[in-house]
Amino acid sequence: MHVKRRDGLPPEHFAVEAAGLRWLAAAADGVAVAEPVEVLPDGLVLPRVVQVAPTPAAAEEFGRRLAATHAAGAPGFGSAPPGVAGDGWIAELRLPLSERGSSAWGPFYAQQRLLPFLRAARDSGAVDAVGAAAVERVCALLVDSDPALTGPERPPARLHGDLWSGNVLWSAEGAVLIDPAAHGGHPETDLAMLALFGLPHLDRALGACAEAAGLDRGWRGRVPLHQLHPLLVHAVLFGSGYGAQAVRAARACLALG
Repeated sequence: MHVKRRDGLPPEHFAVEAAGLRWLAAAADGVAVAEPVEVLPDGLVLPRVVQVAPTPAAAEEFGRRLAATHAAGAPGFGSAPPGVAGDGWIAELRLPLSERGSSAWGPFYAQQRLLPFLRAARDSGAVDAVGAAAVERVCALLVDSDPALTGPERPPARLHGDLWSGNVLWSAEGAVLIDPAAHGGHPETDLAMLALFGLPHLDRALGACAEAAGLDRGWRGRVPLHQLHPLLVHAVLFGSGYGAQAVRAARACLALG
């Protein structure tokens, strides 16, 4: 077994993480998950994953299984895993959640994912006024659900929510997910997070997921839109380097909308 502890986080952080892991694990034919054995006041007891080097075939299988995890669905955009009352977490930052979520992705993404973190990034000096205005213009298009920006409508997916490569472990049986910020969202969001921070055999994994999920060809052009939220999160946590990346992503989005 592996005991995960992280100082400075409230006890509910680990209860929310455990609920997210169990929700992801319940997806039929989805990606394997390190399901919690026990929730401690200051951490989680998790099964130990013996890691191996990933192969192209394993990456493709991961992509197909990720599509199945997404297809398990959620009540709405921003909906919490079962048993979670109140907000979730991404790293040590609060992540707005609700029981049923929202019915429209664009307004949800603008109002609950981009604007709160943009305000925090601007307050900390990680994003300046000119850059913030670009992100706010993207948010206005999202609130209007501009299809040129958002692409085709998709039902709420069951997202990992913090799917960078460090949260994908590779075992002899395939990929295993850890450390989620699980919620109902857009399936392209998990793919954009993988693309932001890399993954072994990334193109094989993304291509397999997109094919299994039936994503339209335009999804790759929307990657900057779905990277805006994690970039703003990182701007709040780590400063203006990520803030500048977020502004560049926003300007790429404005070229679409």
